[in-house]
Amino acid sequence: MVRTSILSRSSFWLKAGLAVALAALADLFFVWHEPGSTVGLFALAWLAALAVARPGLLRGRRALVAVLAAAVFALVLIDRPGLLAWALFGLSLGIAAMSARVRAAEPAWAWAQRLVVLGAAGLVGPLLDLFRLSRLKRRRAGRSAMALLGLLLMPAAGGAVFLALFAAANPLISDFFAGLSGPALSVDGVVRAGLWGVVAVMSWGALRPRWRRKLIALPSRGAARSSPALTTSITWSLIVFNAVFALQNGLDIAFLWSGAPLPGDMGLADYAHRGAYPLIVTALLAGLFVLVALQPGSDTAQRPLVRRLVVVWVAQNIILVASSLLRTADYIEAYALTRFRIAAMVWMALVGVGLLLICWRMLRDRPGHWLINANVAVSLVVLAVISVVDLGAVAAAWNIRHAREVGGRGVELDLGYLRSLGAPALVSLVELEQTTDDPDLRDRTAAVRREVLAGVRRGQGEWRGWTWRDQRRLDGVEALTRGRPLSPPKPGPRHLDGRLIPPPPPAAVPALPPAPPPASEPLTSSAGG
Repeated sequence: MVRTSILSRSSFWLKAGLAVALAALADLFFVWHEPGSTVGLFALAWLAALAVARPGLLRGRRALVAVLAAAVFALVLIDRPGLLAWALFGLSLGIAAMSARVRAAEPAWAWAQRLVVLGAAGLVGPLLDLFRLSRLKRRRAGRSAMALLGLLLMPAAGGAVFLALFAAANPLISDFFAGLSGPALSVDGVVRAGLWGVVAVMSWGALRPRWRRKLIALPSRGAARSSPALTTSITWSLIVFNAVFALQNGLDIAFLWSGAPLPGDMGLADYAHRGAYPLIVTALLAGLFVLVALQPGSDTAQRPLVRRLVVVWVAQNIILVASSLLRTADYIEAYALTRFRIAAMVWMALVGVGLLLICWRMLRDRPGHWLINANVAVSLVVLAVISVVDLGAVAAAWNIRHAREVGGRGVELDLGYLRSLGAPALVSLVELEQTTDDPDLRDRTAAVRREVLAGVRRGQGEWRGWTWRDQRRLDGVEALTRGRPLSPPKPGPRHLDGRLIPPPPPAAVPALPPAPPPASEPLTSSAGG
């Protein structure tokens, strides 16, 4: 059966035109311009192009949900552009593009493989379509494009060789070719060509998605029967693991949770910082052990003693995760809050939820697909919330409220970090500048605030870099300063934390060497005198 020609489909050239239009729009929005709400506008345009190219896309319930999710993340990108929101938009767009070819109730494991294939095959998708296009027979000439290229290859190559020889032998021909000049290669042209190529390939991959039927399946439940020796080894391992974890949790309860003084010169912050992240790695290894050694349906997982030991061990791991969260909270209290530490605490909470799901899977004899689907669902919900919440603004507000300079129990306020946050710290800086009674802190804050405010206004002044969230920040600053104008900081160069750079000491004037004594007049004698 002859495969249907892609040229016979009227939508092929429509998709090609949409891909070119998206590339032109990206050129208008992003070349030599700071990205702003234009990222979200481009995402909406991409989604609209997909709906135009695939008119039946919205008929399926799953595709409709994916399109709505992509639209929500596009709006988030209009409000606050970010890599996380862009990744979630791309994920939703890929699911919408693939939904028509995927059966209902497809597990997350299969979807992950399909999306990987979609991204990898999309890189070579245009080349594959050009190759197919070359094999089509021309209606008038009756020859394929590849055959025509084969016919023209020899005369073109041979003519070029002979022309080069004649140019070497004849100065008139050589001077003629020397006078020819092509378009100058510039950095702007290279950047634009690269952007057009990347956007065209990306959009073409979504408009003409590739997929495959054969996927890697998860092992079935209880496929391998456990030997008595393996069951005994797992049982003793769980007993030893529970004992070791009980020792660690007992020390955390004795010192970390109760607040008892630590032995020696070790402080609570040092104790908390040294254990937060290694304990999370320990919990992850524990979950991996349960997944590998205790498959649902296996003989080992069905033994009552093993199941009780696993439940106790998972409970101890939950205590371990809670201790890691408390350690991180104590460390933040002793030092400061950053976006990374917020993300670390969210990650620790996800690890705890994953451990609970692993235990629930074993107790309820759930398949592997259930565990993957549950973890993916929880992770996507958390990531979607984080893409909306401005972690930088949260960190800035917390650090200012708990700083030692404003009566908090935290450390000295790190204005250099608030300066590195940029726009998310703007409103908190203005509030601090208006409420602090320390003139030195007010001057330093004013210096940092002035630079951040100038950067936000500069970005908002160009329509491509404008964002709705930064506009709300400027509106908040205007509301705070209405009737209470901000004072300019003292003139002079500043450090990153707003401190004035002291002027260099005056250069020492080198001492002049002592003047030589005046030369004495030589004694002369007159003739005959």
